[in-house]
Parts: sequence; C-alpha cells; structure tokens
Amino acid sequence: MRAAQENVESGSTWGGRHAVVVGGSLAGLLAAHVLAAHVDRVTVVERDRFSEAPEPRPGVPQSRHIHVLLEGGQTALETLLPGFLQELEEAGAPRVGIPADMVQWQNGRWFRRLPASAYYHTGSRSQLEHLVRRRVLANPLINVLEGTDAVGLLGDASRVRGVLLRERADAARAESRPVEADLVVDASGRSTKAPQWLTALGAQGPHEETIDTGLAYATRVYRDKDDILGTDALGYYIVPNPSQTYGAVVLPLGDGTHLVTLSGLRGDEPPTDEEQFAAYAKKLPHPLVFRWLSTAEPLSPVFGFRRTANVRRRYDLPGRRPAGFLAVGDALCTFNPIYGQGMTVAAMNAVALRDALADRRRTPTTRRVQRALLSSSRQAWDISAGADKRMPGATGNAVAVRAADRAAHWYLSRVQDRYAGDPVVGAAFRSVLSLSAPLTAVFAPSVARAVLFGPPVPTPADPPMTREEPRGSAT
Repeated sequence: MRAAQENVESGSTWGGRHAVVVGGSLAGLLAAHVLAAHVDRVTVVERDRFSEAPEPRPGVPQSRHIHVLLEGGQTALETLLPGFLQELEEAGAPRVGIPADMVQWQNGRWFRRLPASAYYHTGSRSQLEHLVRRRVLANPLINVLEGTDAVGLLGDASRVRGVLLRERADAARAESRPVEADLVVDASGRSTKAPQWLTALGAQGPHEETIDTGLAYATRVYRDKDDILGTDALGYYIVPNPSQTYGAVVLPLGDGTHLVTLSGLRGDEPPTDEEQFAAYAKKLPHPLVFRWLSTAEPLSPVFGFRRTANVRRRYDLPGRRPAGFLAVGDALCTFNPIYGQGMTVAAMNAVALRDALADRRRTPTTRRVQRALLSSSRQAWDISAGADKRMPGATGNAVAVRAADRAAHWYLSRVQDRYAGDPVVGAAFRSVLSLSAPLTAVFAPSVARAVLFGPPVPTPADPPMTREEPRGSAT
C-alpha cells in the first residue's frame, strides 16, 4: 500500500502506521506478514499463550483433528514464505499423493490407485502453524500480545480507529484498554464477535449465509502395530454422501502414527467414549477401517468436534460499514472441515490481501480489499456449500437449490461418476478440489468429452491395496 497510501473512504493515510490483527492463528499470522510490508508496525492480539513446541492450544479446538494443506494452499504459502514447503517436509509432514497413496471409497466405488495428480501435506495443524509462526514473528515489525482478548472496536460507523483489549489473566477484574490503529483485521476465527462490535459502533454487521448439515466428527491417534495399513497406501478415505452419511479418514502424521477421524450427521454422531469409538466404524459401508482399528494401538483420548456449519459473512455487500476494518480466514468464511479447505483458504486470503494492497492501478479501499478477500474463498465455498446443501437434514438460509445449481449439479454428478476411474476426469476434478485450478478445469474439452459422451471407467470391486503401475496411455 506504499504505492497507494490514500484510503479514499476515509481520506487518511495509514501506510507506515499501525495495524492490529485480532487472532494469532494461521490466517492472522499470514495477514500480519503481508501488512508488515505496508505499515510501521503490526500488533497481533492472541487470547492464548504460544508454546515453544508445536502442540494444540485451547483457542484452536479443531487443531487435534485431521488437517490437510491442499495444493492451492501450498502454492500460496510458498509464495508468501519462500522455502516454507521444504521446511514443512524437513519437519516430517507427510506428502500424500492422490489417488496413488490412498485407499478411497466414494459414491459406491473404490478409486483406482492411479499415479498421483495432486499432493496434500497431512502433518498436524499445530506443526504447520508453529513453522509459520516462527517465520512470521521473526519480523521485528510484528509484535504479539499473548493472553489478551479483543473485546470491542474503537471508532464509529464511518471508521474503525482501534480495538479494546483486556488481559485474560484476571478477566473478571481486568479493565479494557484502548489501542489505536489505522487498520484492524479480524482473524479471530469461527467464533468472531466482530459483527456485534460493528453494531455497537452504529455500523451494520454483515449478512451471514449459513448451511449446516449437522456433521459431527471424532478423532483419535493410533499406531499401527505392524507399521503398515495392510497396503502400500498411506491412508484410507471413506467419503460420505447424501445416500451414505458416514465417513472415515486415516492419515499419517509423519511420526509413525495415524490420525483417525470418524464422522456422522446429527442424531448419530460418532462417540467420544473410547470403548465405543472403534465400534462406530462398523457403520461404514465397508469393514476395512474397522478391521484396522481393531488391531491398531490407540495412543490418545477421543476428541469430538460439532461446529461444522458453513458460514459466509458478506462484508463485501453494500451497507453502513466503516473503513479501516477487514475480516479474513474463518472470521470471513467458515467451511465444513470435512473438505479440508480452511488452512488453504487462509493462505489464499493472505495472497489476495497482498495483491490488493500492491495493486498500483486501484486505490485499496476497505470495500475493494474485502471483495478481493471474499473472492479468494469463493471456489472453496462453492465446493463445500454446493455439496452440503444436498445432504439430508441440511439447515440454514443458503440451502435452497437454484436453477443454475441444478444444471451444474447434473454435470458435476457425471464428473463424480467418472473421476474414480478415469485418469483425465480424475486429474481435472482433483485440481479443482485442491483449489489449484479453477472450476472451469472440469469443462476443458478433453474432460467434457469424457463426461458427456464416455461411459464410466470400471473401478476395483474390492479395496485396492496396491498401486496401479503407470501405463503408456490412459485407459
């Protein structure tokens, strides 16, 4: 923003001034990293206290569950923090090739284990965030206030001018104190209080779009006693759909253990009772996962998670909203975690923020930048919301299926019928799901021909326990 420091909404210049980021998780850290190139100092406000080691913390309850870094997120992180992917691999985060390294069932079919066309990192959320935090906080322009809550905003309906903070050590007696800022970025996650804070200033909170399937999941760490899953694959993946609502994911953590997540919908949630956890896997459409759990060694308690609704906050829409305030990450757009998009979108938000601030052709007004942030999360929303609105029992104000949705669903259902076995369709669809290619990739001529005119390619009748050897031509 040094090239275009004038904010046309407020008439003030905040390049070279102070920015506050509320939330020190991945989205907040990456936003702070970007902002440090445009202001004199950045303050990150974090309610937890960071550990020296990569371990879960109370402010990120989902950190104990499976996380993957999709290819779109890998590209974004490497762009923001050059050399980061090498650091991640050196720290032991597994790199899993899809479909070669997974035994996957979806829509009644086992997937052919063709050579990988996409790669995911599957280490723990805590490990990845620890590495990002170490890189970002090495910048002397970025300061962190740990053990501190943001409890409100300063300013009025026309402009945010800072935040109200309160120490958490003695929250009952602690008084809030003002901290002035020229920009406040809300990266406080799915529990954000920013809509209420804006209302308290006389501004309008965002319209919220919601879709909630009632999905719940539970996770436990296991060690395979034989150091193998009974296959040359690295994990298992049973994908739920409207007609089969139970799911399971088994992924390596890189330290010889596997993280196991079981999922189901409201009314039939997976148990957090240790005795019943493995038994719940009997509900899956194949006994593969249950058999493995019956012989593997459990190493942790069972942790449950229930807050899985998709929520998109439309700060980009017209309304009485102040300059000097932005939302990123889950505070802007929260996805059903089953799709593994959260970390990737946080990184893509940061790239969008960087590009919007550096654009010499346009003044980076609050609304223009917020639109860019939302745009960077749109494809992930279309994927998760588009699938979830068709799940049985889905609720929310965005579950209605529009006429345009029906046409897209017809085509995408044909894509899904073929991507388990067709290498061309599969590679294109995986690139879309990994947020490394736009949705138009599945309409490319070679893909459209297979989708519209070709029959589904035969797939394995039983779980494919060995990889397919590369062939000279796609079959």
